[in-house]
Amino acid sequence: QVQLVESGGGLVQTGDSLRLSCASSGRIHVTTVMGWFRRTPGKEREFVAAVTWSGGNTMYSDSAKGRFTISRDNAKNMVYLEMNSLKTDDTAVYYCGATTGRLLNIATKMWRTYHSWGQGTQVTVSS
Repeated sequence: QVQLVESGGGLVQTGDSLRLSCASSGRIHVTTVMGWFRRTPGKEREFVAAVTWSGGNTMYSDSAKGRFTISRDNAKNMVYLEMNSLKTDDTAVYYCGATTGRLLNIATKMWRTYHSWGQGTQVTVSS
């Protein structure tokens, strides 16, 4: 299992930037894929972005593309989500998840694919 702890959430205004961090420990493997999801009340977790632990290949949701950047620091076992030009629609609890896979594909976008999750960090964007 992989243990994950998110941080970096907060209250910001429209257009601001925020960087979320995910500290990982445990069974990190070269085939691990790390993803960021978000959830608003009454909805399922929505895929935001993912990165392969080995190679650093990335995948983004349409809403994140061009505004968010996912990255990882293998030496520190950290994954980051840099969010720019934030909108009120980005308000959610953001979760870091870990799954296994060498390639990013449709399954990467499905939250049920992930076997480990952090506790989440709240991001609130006010207008």
